[in-house]
Amino acid sequence: MCGIVAYVGKNSARKILVDGLKRLEYRGYDSSGIAILNKESYLAKAVGKVAMLEERVWKDKPEGYVGIAHTRWATHGKPTEPNAHPHTDCSRQVFLVHNGIIENYLPIKKRLLAAGHKFASETDTEVLAHLVEEAYKGKLEAAVQRALQQIQGTFGIAVLHRDHPDQIILARRGSPIVLGIGKEESFAASDTSALAAHTDQVIYLEDNEVACIEAGKVSITTLENRPVSRGPKLLEVSAESMERGKYEHFMLKEIFEQPEAVENALRGRLNHSEGVAKLGGLETVLDRLQQARHLIIVSCGTSYYAGLYARYVFEALTDLTVETELASEFRYRKLNLRQGTVVLAISQSGETADTLAALREAKRKGALVLGLVNVVGSSIARETHAGVYCHAGIEVGVASTKSFTSQVTILALMALLIGRGRDLSYEEGISLIHGLEEIPGQMREILKKSSQIRKLAEKYNSAEHFLFIGRKYQYPIALEGALKLKEIAYIHSEGYAAGEMKHGPIALIDPEFPTLALAPEDGAYEKVISNMQEIRAREGRIIAVTTEGNDKLGSLADDVIEIPRSNDILMPLLTVVPLQLFAYHCAVLRGCDVDKPRNLAKSVTVE
Repeated sequence: MCGIVAYVGKNSARKILVDGLKRLEYRGYDSSGIAILNKESYLAKAVGKVAMLEERVWKDKPEGYVGIAHTRWATHGKPTEPNAHPHTDCSRQVFLVHNGIIENYLPIKKRLLAAGHKFASETDTEVLAHLVEEAYKGKLEAAVQRALQQIQGTFGIAVLHRDHPDQIILARRGSPIVLGIGKEESFAASDTSALAAHTDQVIYLEDNEVACIEAGKVSITTLENRPVSRGPKLLEVSAESMERGKYEHFMLKEIFEQPEAVENALRGRLNHSEGVAKLGGLETVLDRLQQARHLIIVSCGTSYYAGLYARYVFEALTDLTVETELASEFRYRKLNLRQGTVVLAISQSGETADTLAALREAKRKGALVLGLVNVVGSSIARETHAGVYCHAGIEVGVASTKSFTSQVTILALMALLIGRGRDLSYEEGISLIHGLEEIPGQMREILKKSSQIRKLAEKYNSAEHFLFIGRKYQYPIALEGALKLKEIAYIHSEGYAAGEMKHGPIALIDPEFPTLALAPEDGAYEKVISNMQEIRAREGRIIAVTTEGNDKLGSLADDVIEIPRSNDILMPLLTVVPLQLFAYHCAVLRGCDVDKPRNLAKSVTVE
């Protein structure tokens, strides 16, 4: 949510800043703005797409070699130009952009107003610009440090001052900031995707750190002004990965990249001779993992559904007791993290605010905390005791697709690793390995059905409501399928455990309320058939996803999507693909913004 880009160097700032904002559009926003230091100091803002700001900047052609830019997601104050960032102080000397939430802004604003400060917006952020103004005594970095010491809440900020036209001050607490180092130029952003076109040398700021960047130079201190020494790391994101290529949308591209994403998740992680997984990121804690008795999985959104899947898999392959919790609720529970408890945090971005808060609480209470993330160097990756990367590649579409299937793949590998250290036999282990190796090819077969699934979307996209049902391993996929249709096609959709039909959902069934039933021929198949019969008896329309060669559903389902057969545990990797395609095609047919659905953000970095 929100995006920050900053540049100081030898080149014109405006193009670098605007291009950076474009690369952050996928994170979600409602307005944008830019500030460039020159003789007059240039400030421009726009509500709506970055293209509207770009048009204004290109018309004005501001010169300058240092600047900051921002995409805003409204939290305090409506999406208006006055509320868009950058914000300034009373004398327009300070320019500041901010991601996060200032929890104590109201008493600070009241004090500043009493002292004669003038405010132009409804935002919490504006108080920071005035605090910097108040604290400024000739050294900008010191003023920012003093201002931030008065703040409660989270922040990722970039600050300019007209008296310091050759430097930018940045700081973070709970909201990511990445520094990029170039030749005679420096960059900063809230997301590495804005830096990939300019440098492959980056430094990740840690919480309560302040950085000063100049052309080709970076220095870091703590909020208390203690120096920090940290060298750059190699950035593994390429600018090319941010392009759509031959695909109409990033989401479609990422759906079709799933076979490669699963192959990447498996590469180098399968030990055939022992029928076990190899996960190098867990080697340092493997002894503690094998002694663990209880696993708690914390996550949000699509990652939460991956965690629900993991509960079934860990219970099937290990003797662990498993809980899957919404990170936003986990932190409010009175936790009894007894000895032998492991907490696993799952997040595509590695920056999800609620998941970070949950893992920090678990860590504080003595649990072994693991991470499963896609973004290398992210906060969760750095703050957990150990973890595993998805290696799915950058995911631009707001609706998660390939990162979900990568998460599911790796969760199966983690369960296999722990299970083989306990009672899981070699035969069971090698069978799962062989099944995993077949998944990419089977996914490619399903992707060939995209045109068939589009025809189904043409038939059903006018529905106002949709029900998704599944049992056991397919229940989390029903939830995920409903979420996809809801978030990108704006069709009210609910996912349910099929056994809960009689406990409420069946009251809604009629000819105008279609159901998508996940009915592969697995251990729960006969029960799902019974649920489908209940729907058919009430004249409900049914789309069924089932395994190839199953000809028993003709009288029950209006439409059938067939998928290859696999191990019951691995079937979710296949059943989810047609659901993704169905949601995508429905969204396109309804004229929705597939890659940037309304009101949603790729990375939820505020609580």
